[in-house]
Amino acid sequence: MSTRHRRPAASRLVWPALAVVLAVALTFSVSTHSGARTAAERAAAIDGNLKCPSCESISVQDSSASTADAVRQVVLARIHAGQSDQQIYRYLESLYGPSILLRPPTTGITAVVWLVPVVAAAAGLGGLGLFFWRRRRPVAVRVTDEDRALVDRELARRLDDP
Repeated sequence: MSTRHRRPAASRLVWPALAVVLAVALTFSVSTHSGARTAAERAAAIDGNLKCPSCESISVQDSSASTADAVRQVVLARIHAGQSDQQIYRYLESLYGPSILLRPPTTGITAVVWLVPVVAAAAGLGGLGLFFWRRRRPVAVRVTDEDRALVDRELARRLDDP
């Protein structure tokens, strides 16, 4: 008689409980603080999303170029004037073009450029998973009487030939 080890009910709840704890921790770590942002915090956030007009792939926030300093002054002045973040982005985009944004908006062709690799990777991983899943399954082969007779004849032939 085989003795099967039965796990207690509490041990079956460990993984779901860990998943809940992880979800709650991620929710709290991603959530933004509820207080109003200061003008300096807003300016820093906007400056971090803008590319320096005279530098190569550096944000306005990280650049020490005079053009980056001018953009920082424009951002701060527009914040003090009461403009929203989107209004400031649109104004700077009208001055410098869409290349001023470090992260261009994901609309139209830009969305396709970002989405196609993600979809291709997911399809590839799904295809690999299906391939290995199908390979792991035992293949049911039906042996006919004709197959058995063929094997028996070959075994008898091998036993007769030294």
